[in-house]
Amino acid sequence: MRDGVPEAGYTHGMKVLLRYFLRGCLALLPVATTIYIAFLIIAWVDRIVPLGIPGLGFVSALAVITLVGFLTSNVIGRAAVDAIERFLTRLPLAKLVYTSIRDLISAFVGEKKRFDRPVAVTMVPGSNIRVLGFVTRETMASLGMGNAVAVYFPQSYNFAGYLALVPRDQLEPLAISATDLMTFVVSGGISGLGIEPAPVSRSPRGKSGGTLMGVGPGKE
Repeated sequence: MRDGVPEAGYTHGMKVLLRYFLRGCLALLPVATTIYIAFLIIAWVDRIVPLGIPGLGFVSALAVITLVGFLTSNVIGRAAVDAIERFLTRLPLAKLVYTSIRDLISAFVGEKKRFDRPVAVTMVPGSNIRVLGFVTRETMASLGMGNAVAVYFPQSYNFAGYLALVPRDQLEPLAISATDLMTFVVSGGISGLGIEPAPVSRSPRGKSGGTLMGVGPGKE
C-alpha cells in the first residue's frame, strides 16, 4: 500500500499520467518550437528595423523586399542590380561572400535551381545500399573527370551535407519531387514522400511486436 492506494493501482496511474504527458509533448512541442522560431525571426528583424511597434519592422522589411523584387523585374531595375553585382565581384573578399550567398539562394529558389534532380547513388558498385542526393553539375570535365557528376548529399536533422563526385553509371534518377526528397532525408526518413511511418504493432499484453522497424506480425 502507498498512502492507502494499492501499489499496482498507483503504478498504473503513474504510467497513464506519464503517457498523457508524453502525448502532450508530442502535440505541443512542434507547434511551440515553430512559433518560437517565428518569434525570434520577427524580433531579430524588428531590431534591425526599429519602428517602435512589435512586428511592424518585420512587415516593413517584407514590403521592402517585395518592392525590390518588383523593381528588379523590369529592365532598369535589372540593370541596377547587374551594376551592383559587377562592382561586388571586383572586390576579392566581397566577391567570395556575395557569390557564395547568391549561388546558394539561387540553388533553392532562383530561376536556375540546382537542387531539383533527386537521385539514388550506389556508392559501392554491386551493393544494394543507396544514398539519396541531388545532382548539381552534369559534368566535371574541368577537373579532368568527364564521366563524373557532382552530387550533393544533405544530412538528416542538420542543415549541412557533403559533395561527392560520382560516376554517371552509378546514378539512378528518382521520379519524385525535390521537396519530398529533401524532407525525407532531413527528417531521417520520418516525413516526406507522402508515406506515414508504419505504426508499431502491439500484442494483447501491451508489448511491442513485429520486426525491427515495427511492422509485421508480432511474436509472443
